Amino acid sequence: MHIMEGFLPPAHALGWAAASLPFLAFGLHSVKRSLQAHPERRMLLGVAAAFAFLLSALKLPSVTGSCSHPTGVGFGALLFGPAAMVPVGFVVLLFQALLLAHGGLTTLGANVFSMAIVGPFVAYGVFRAAAGVGASRSLAVFLAACLGDLATYVVTSIQLAWAFPDAVGGFGASFVKFAGIFGLTQVPIAISEGLLTVLVVNAMARFNAHELRALPVMMAGRKSA
Repeated sequence: MHIMEGFLPPAHALGWAAASLPFLAFGLHSVKRSLQAHPERRMLLGVAAAFAFLLSALKLPSVTGSCSHPTGVGFGALLFGPAAMVPVGFVVLLFQALLLAHGGLTTLGANVFSMAIVGPFVAYGVFRAAAGVGASRSLAVFLAACLGDLATYVVTSIQLAWAFPDAVGGFGASFVKFAGIFGLTQVPIAISEGLLTVLVVNAMARFNAHELRALPVMMAGRKSA
Protein backbone atom coordinates (compact mmCIF):
# COMPACT_ATOMS: atom_id res chain seq x y z
CA MET A 1 0.00 0.00 0.00
CA HIS A 2 -0.25 2.02 -2.06
CA ILE A 3 -0.58 -0.28 -5.08
CA MET A 4 1.77 1.12 -7.69
CA GLU A 5 0.89 2.50 -11.12
CA GLY A 6 -0.11 -0.12 -13.69
CA PHE A 7 0.18 -3.04 -11.26
CA LEU A 8 -3.47 -4.13 -11.31
CA PRO A 9 -5.14 -5.68 -14.37
CA PRO A 10 -7.36 -3.11 -16.15
CA ALA A 11 -10.61 -4.83 -15.15
CA HIS A 12 -9.64 -4.76 -11.49
CA ALA A 13 -8.49 -1.15 -11.66
CA LEU A 14 -11.79 -0.09 -13.24
CA GLY A 15 -13.81 -2.20 -10.85
CA TRP A 16 -12.27 -0.65 -7.74
CA ALA A 17 -12.68 2.83 -9.22
CA ALA A 18 -16.37 2.14 -9.83
CA ALA A 19 -16.78 0.79 -6.29
CA SER A 20 -15.19 3.93 -4.82
CA LEU A 21 -17.20 6.50 -6.78
CA PRO A 22 -20.45 6.32 -4.74
CA PHE A 23 -18.50 6.76 -1.50
CA LEU A 24 -16.63 9.70 -2.98
CA ALA A 25 -19.85 11.40 -4.07
CA PHE A 26 -21.45 10.87 -0.66
CA GLY A 27 -18.29 12.06 1.08
CA LEU A 28 -18.22 15.30 -0.92
CA HIS A 29 -21.84 15.92 0.05
CA SER A 30 -20.99 15.21 3.69
CA VAL A 31 -18.05 17.64 3.71
CA LYS A 32 -20.05 20.35 1.95
CA ARG A 33 -22.93 20.03 4.41
CA SER A 34 -20.59 20.03 7.42
CA LEU A 35 -18.67 23.10 6.31
CA GLN A 36 -21.82 24.99 5.42
CA ALA A 37 -23.12 24.40 8.94
CA HIS A 38 -19.75 24.99 10.61
CA PRO A 39 -17.44 27.06 8.37
CA GLU A 40 -15.04 27.50 11.28
CA ARG A 41 -14.05 23.84 10.88
CA ARG A 42 -12.27 24.40 7.57
CA MET A 43 -8.93 24.79 9.32
CA LEU A 44 -9.48 21.62 11.33
CA LEU A 45 -10.32 19.71 8.16
CA GLY A 46 -7.08 20.98 6.66
CA VAL A 47 -5.21 19.69 9.71
CA ALA A 48 -6.79 16.25 9.25
CA ALA A 49 -5.82 16.23 5.56
CA ALA A 50 -2.25 17.29 6.34
CA PHE A 51 -1.98 14.60 9.02
CA ALA A 52 -3.09 11.92 6.54
CA PHE A 53 -0.81 13.22 3.79
CA LEU A 54 2.24 13.37 6.04
CA LEU A 55 1.83 9.96 7.66
CA SER A 56 0.87 8.10 4.49
CA ALA A 57 3.87 9.62 2.66
CA LEU A 58 6.29 8.04 5.15
CA LYS A 59 7.24 4.94 3.16
CA LEU A 60 9.15 2.40 5.22
CA PRO A 61 10.87 -0.52 3.45
CA SER A 62 9.37 -3.94 4.02
CA VAL A 63 10.44 -7.37 2.79
CA THR A 64 10.57 -8.47 -0.88
CA GLY A 65 10.83 -4.89 -2.14
CA SER A 66 7.46 -3.75 -0.76
CA CYS A 67 6.89 -0.88 1.65
CA SER A 68 4.60 -0.01 4.52
CA HIS A 69 3.43 3.26 6.03
CA PRO A 70 0.89 4.67 8.47
CA THR A 71 -2.32 5.98 6.95
CA GLY A 72 -3.41 8.85 9.18
CA VAL A 73 -7.07 8.56 8.12
CA GLY A 74 -8.35 7.39 11.49
CA PHE A 75 -7.66 10.81 13.00
CA GLY A 76 -9.85 12.61 10.48
CA ALA A 77 -12.60 10.00 10.76
CA LEU A 78 -12.82 10.63 14.49
CA LEU A 79 -13.11 14.37 13.91
CA PHE A 80 -15.54 14.53 10.99
CA GLY A 81 -16.89 11.01 10.53
CA PRO A 82 -15.71 8.43 7.98
CA ALA A 83 -17.59 9.80 4.97
CA ALA A 84 -15.71 13.09 5.11
CA MET A 85 -12.39 11.28 4.87
CA VAL A 86 -13.22 9.73 1.49
CA PRO A 87 -12.70 12.95 -0.53
CA VAL A 88 -9.85 13.95 1.78
CA GLY A 89 -8.16 10.59 1.23
CA PHE A 90 -8.81 10.86 -2.52
CA VAL A 91 -7.01 14.20 -2.68
CA VAL A 92 -4.15 12.89 -0.54
CA LEU A 93 -3.69 9.84 -2.75
CA LEU A 94 -4.00 11.87 -5.95
CA PHE A 95 -1.33 14.33 -4.83
CA GLN A 96 0.97 11.51 -3.79
CA ALA A 97 0.52 9.76 -7.13
CA LEU A 98 1.27 12.96 -9.06
CA LEU A 99 3.96 14.50 -6.87
CA LEU A 100 5.65 11.59 -5.09
CA ALA A 101 5.18 8.66 -7.50
CA HIS A 102 3.52 6.93 -4.55
CA GLY A 103 0.64 4.83 -5.84
CA GLY A 104 -0.70 5.70 -9.27
CA LEU A 105 -3.59 7.00 -11.34
CA THR A 106 -4.70 3.64 -12.69
CA THR A 107 -4.69 2.17 -9.19
CA LEU A 108 -6.21 5.25 -7.54
CA GLY A 109 -9.61 3.62 -7.16
CA ALA A 110 -8.17 0.58 -5.40
CA ASN A 111 -6.02 2.71 -3.09
CA VAL A 112 -8.95 5.00 -2.30
CA PHE A 113 -11.11 2.00 -1.44
CA SER A 114 -8.59 0.55 1.01
CA MET A 115 -7.20 3.69 2.63
CA ALA A 116 -9.91 6.34 2.24
CA ILE A 117 -13.01 4.15 2.58
CA VAL A 118 -12.34 0.98 4.55
CA GLY A 119 -9.74 2.53 6.87
CA PRO A 120 -11.90 5.46 8.07
CA PHE A 121 -15.10 3.42 8.35
CA VAL A 122 -13.36 0.72 10.38
CA ALA A 123 -11.67 3.32 12.58
CA TYR A 124 -14.97 5.09 13.23
CA GLY A 125 -16.81 1.83 13.89
CA VAL A 126 -14.16 0.66 16.34
CA PHE A 127 -14.25 4.02 18.12
CA ARG A 128 -18.04 3.91 18.43
CA ALA A 129 -17.91 0.35 19.75
CA ALA A 130 -15.17 1.13 22.28
CA ALA A 131 -16.93 4.30 23.44
CA GLY A 132 -20.18 2.37 23.73
CA VAL A 133 -18.70 -0.08 26.24
CA GLY A 134 -17.25 2.70 28.37
CA ALA A 135 -13.64 2.80 27.17
CA SER A 136 -11.69 5.95 27.89
CA ARG A 137 -11.15 8.35 25.01
CA SER A 138 -7.46 7.46 24.81
CA LEU A 139 -8.13 3.74 24.53
CA ALA A 140 -10.94 4.24 22.02
CA VAL A 141 -8.76 6.52 19.87
CA PHE A 142 -5.83 4.11 20.02
CA LEU A 143 -7.91 1.10 18.96
CA ALA A 144 -9.60 3.10 16.20
CA ALA A 145 -6.39 4.43 14.64
CA CYS A 146 -4.53 1.14 15.01
CA LEU A 147 -7.25 -1.15 13.63
CA GLY A 148 -8.21 1.32 10.90
CA ASP A 149 -4.60 1.22 9.72
CA LEU A 150 -4.50 -2.59 9.78
CA ALA A 151 -7.86 -2.83 7.97
CA THR A 152 -6.39 -0.83 5.09
CA TYR A 153 -3.65 -3.39 4.64
CA VAL A 154 -6.01 -6.34 4.95
CA VAL A 155 -8.06 -4.90 2.09
CA THR A 156 -4.93 -4.22 0.04
CA SER A 157 -3.91 -7.85 0.56
CA ILE A 158 -7.36 -8.94 -0.61
CA GLN A 159 -7.11 -6.71 -3.69
CA LEU A 160 -3.70 -8.10 -4.62
CA ALA A 161 -4.65 -11.71 -3.90
CA TRP A 162 -7.79 -11.34 -6.03
CA ALA A 163 -5.78 -9.92 -8.91
CA PHE A 164 -2.90 -12.39 -8.56
CA PRO A 165 -4.11 -15.71 -7.10
CA ASP A 166 -1.46 -18.28 -6.27
CA ALA A 167 -0.94 -20.88 -8.98
CA VAL A 168 -1.39 -23.69 -6.46
CA GLY A 169 -3.31 -22.37 -3.48
CA GLY A 170 -5.44 -19.79 -5.28
CA PHE A 171 -6.82 -16.69 -3.58
CA GLY A 172 -6.34 -17.97 -0.01
CA ALA A 173 -2.67 -18.80 -0.36
CA SER A 174 -1.99 -15.53 -2.16
CA PHE A 175 -3.78 -13.55 0.55
CA VAL A 176 -1.71 -15.21 3.27
CA LYS A 177 1.48 -14.33 1.41
CA PHE A 178 0.58 -10.69 0.86
CA ALA A 179 -0.82 -10.20 4.37
CA GLY A 180 2.21 -11.91 5.90
CA ILE A 181 4.62 -9.64 4.02
CA PHE A 182 2.74 -6.51 5.08
CA GLY A 183 2.19 -7.72 8.62
CA LEU A 184 5.88 -7.89 9.51
CA THR A 185 6.20 -4.12 9.40
CA GLN A 186 2.59 -2.95 9.49
CA VAL A 187 1.64 -4.27 12.92
CA PRO A 188 4.26 -2.15 14.76
CA ILE A 189 3.49 0.79 12.44
CA ALA A 190 -0.22 0.53 13.27
CA ILE A 191 0.53 0.47 16.99
CA SER A 192 2.75 3.53 16.57
CA GLU A 193 0.04 5.34 14.61
CA GLY A 194 -2.46 4.56 17.35
CA LEU A 195 -0.18 6.01 20.02
CA LEU A 196 0.60 9.11 17.94
CA THR A 197 -3.09 9.72 17.27
CA VAL A 198 -3.82 9.50 21.00
CA LEU A 199 -1.14 12.11 21.71
CA VAL A 200 -2.52 14.48 19.06
CA VAL A 201 -6.15 14.08 20.13
CA ASN A 202 -5.33 14.52 23.83
CA ALA A 203 -3.26 17.62 23.07
CA MET A 204 -6.13 19.09 21.05
CA ALA A 205 -8.62 18.21 23.79
CA ARG A 206 -6.43 19.96 26.32
CA PHE A 207 -5.69 23.14 24.43
CA ASN A 208 -8.59 23.40 21.93
CA ALA A 209 -11.45 21.63 23.68
CA HIS A 210 -14.00 24.16 22.43
CA GLU A 211 -13.26 23.18 18.83
CA LEU A 212 -13.79 19.48 19.55
CA ARG A 213 -16.83 19.59 21.81
CA ALA A 214 -19.36 18.77 19.06
CA LEU A 215 -17.16 16.34 17.11
CA PRO A 216 -17.36 12.52 17.22
CA VAL A 217 -14.00 12.20 18.98
CA MET A 218 -15.56 13.52 22.21
CA MET A 219 -18.07 10.66 22.25
CA ALA A 220 -15.96 8.57 24.61
CA GLY A 221 -16.63 10.94 27.46
CA ARG A 222 -14.25 13.16 29.33
CA LYS A 223 -11.69 10.55 30.26
CA SER A 224 -8.33 11.11 28.60
CA ALA A 225 -6.14 8.54 30.30
